[in-house]
Amino acid sequence: MDTDKLPDFKPENLRQYALGNLKHKGENRHPVEVAFYGGTFLGMPKDRVIPFLKAAADLINEGVADQIRFSTRPDTITDKNLDLISGFPVSTVELGVQSMDDRVLATCERGHSASDSVKAVSLLKGRGYRVGVQLMVGLPGDTEAGSFSSVEKVAALAPDCVRIYPTVVLKGSELARWYARGDYTPWPLDACVGHVKRLYLYFLQHKIRVIRMGLQPSETLRPESHLVAGPFHPAFGHLVQSEIFYDVLVSFLQEKATVSDPLILRIHPFNVSKTAGYINRNIALLKARFHIHSVLIRQDPFCPRDFLFVEGIAIPAPC
Repeated sequence: MDTDKLPDFKPENLRQYALGNLKHKGENRHPVEVAFYGGTFLGMPKDRVIPFLKAAADLINEGVADQIRFSTRPDTITDKNLDLISGFPVSTVELGVQSMDDRVLATCERGHSASDSVKAVSLLKGRGYRVGVQLMVGLPGDTEAGSFSSVEKVAALAPDCVRIYPTVVLKGSELARWYARGDYTPWPLDACVGHVKRLYLYFLQHKIRVIRMGLQPSETLRPESHLVAGPFHPAFGHLVQSEIFYDVLVSFLQEKATVSDPLILRIHPFNVSKTAGYINRNIALLKARFHIHSVLIRQDPFCPRDFLFVEGIAIPAPC
């Protein structure tokens, strides 16, 4: 549930809301989480937080759900607040860290510092919670080098999972006013995808799960509604992973004296779209780069997901 909607939402309606969302899931829907996202859960008044946690706990006791997770600001993670939620089946807390650069955080008036994030992760781990970190790239004052430095600092904290979001400009926001004045320029989509690819691979190398790249498509994120500018794409994460698969193929093929035509790729069905690329972009690029007429993708459910077979040769595919 989006926590921005909680002021107008009653805890006693949570059960009906949850059951409505689970109707289409069928029996194979476990584990089910009651999740409060989109705002600062622990920043709400205590008399709002507790009723929602109680309603969510009731769903778990009934067997409707399995656990609770929520997102909140790093500076709301205090011993007092953790004592408040300690009696509830909360499994995961995600922190809106956004950046580990205090200069960027101050420019964006985030109201917390990098040290608040470090302390929050430590407190949560000390209480046995799984910890997620949410990062944003392309914030005012951000650079690719600064963003990568943030990722290195986050990886050193060893969170359980990470989300990476691009910064976009929404109508009515302070950022929209900066954009209108020419004080802020969003990162181009291609550059943002390429940069997030580096961040994803770094986390992968350090065995930290990236559970989302890109913003969840919604009515708000449409040019005709609230989206003003920025690197939004409904399949942002797919673009990132497709680039990775393309890079792997190019790295392998450019070492060969000749490339077969047709080029035959054998892959697990799960990786078909990543290999082909968004709207078959990777296929078109491979044909142009290696001067071949055809690229054939053969689906094979017996192929390991983390390998591609190119002309019978297995090559690792980070995913």
